[in-house]
Amino acid sequence: MKFIDLKLCDAVYEGIEAMGFDEPSKVQEKVIPLALQKKDLIACAQTGTGKTAAYLLPLMHHLHATKSEKIKGIILAPTRELALQIDQQFQGFAYFAGLESTAIYGGNDPAIWERQRVAIETGANILIASPGRLLSHLNLGYVDLSELEYLILDEADKMLDMGFMEDLTKIIKYLPKDKKRQTMMFSATMPPKIRILAKMILTDPEEINIAISKPAEGILQAAYLTYNNQKNRLICHLLKEKEMESAIIFSSTKHTVKTLVKELVVEGINAKAIHSDLDQSERETVMLDFRNKKFPILVATDIVSRGIDVDNIELVINYDVPQDAEDYVHRIGRTARAASTGVGLTFINEEDQFKFSRIEKLIETVIFKIPNPPEIGDGPEYNPNSSKKKKPYPKRDGKKNFSGKRKPNFNKNNKKKD
Repeated sequence: MKFIDLKLCDAVYEGIEAMGFDEPSKVQEKVIPLALQKKDLIACAQTGTGKTAAYLLPLMHHLHATKSEKIKGIILAPTRELALQIDQQFQGFAYFAGLESTAIYGGNDPAIWERQRVAIETGANILIASPGRLLSHLNLGYVDLSELEYLILDEADKMLDMGFMEDLTKIIKYLPKDKKRQTMMFSATMPPKIRILAKMILTDPEEINIAISKPAEGILQAAYLTYNNQKNRLICHLLKEKEMESAIIFSSTKHTVKTLVKELVVEGINAKAIHSDLDQSERETVMLDFRNKKFPILVATDIVSRGIDVDNIELVINYDVPQDAEDYVHRIGRTARAASTGVGLTFINEEDQFKFSRIEKLIETVIFKIPNPPEIGDGPEYNPNSSKKKKPYPKRDGKKNFSGKRKPNFNKNNKKKD
């Protein structure tokens, strides 16, 4: 099938051609015809399958015909990074359609808030928003949703994981009750809470399932068994062995991200970090430079594990095993986007082995464990059942609190995760 077979209007098709696309992905083939019929739907598809275009293109097709200057649609996304990415794709596809969107996301910069307010009041056709910031604007009373016809939730499972259920419920109450609305939900996984949300906001929805919870076929997956004090040396060895144009290293904590970047730079490896301690402008600069290949190695928390579209990432390294099995799929899904290939490596210490076995069970694949290079030394044996055992109660560290009693040391090095 070609995009031209999907019967999109000429202005939208020109945008597709200008963006260099010819054939739709599987999720686009299934979603676009239903969306053009204005059906409600819930689609389960992993990152990298093209679901953003699957809802943007039919949305643009409908909006191009109406030529309204009012807000006609809202796209909700869990993070500002994803909201900005969707906005960038919208602007690219909508170049010939004469449509306007604006990204609504949080931050402490008053200029960003004012820019968002002006765009809302002066005729953006589509608001692409994180739930919390959109709700803040709605509460102030100047967001006119009287002509809203389209609501899209992207990464709905992630929004619920991040605690946005209450915000979503409040946003729904602001939508016009007397106007027919098309609602589409997109999620990488389909837990029971997603079903509950779907019943709340969808009407007789069609359901689409594409490659649920499985890494893309083009990803070569492997793992190393390492002690924590071997991880940094192993990463330096891997990155120096083969020159990388683009690679991402994920860690669950921002402390590890900061420490690792410093060590890589000392070793002569051009790397930069992205984590929640950076303000929005700093994050945007880092991501823009990474997309433009100004530096090859990005070290990140899970802040970019979903929704950031960067082409030609050769390698993804999990510095530690993700807490949730589904997050593994999202992390390594940054490589082998669309029809490309890539490598996903995971470092497994003695404590994370049971979590890793759950990942293998989820994706129904036994991942090959590569022997450590001789200069790194042997790591722990793979015995996931032993790592499932409970850890002993932490020992006292001898320090006293204000009452003069000894205070237990509850893993003082355990940094807060992003």
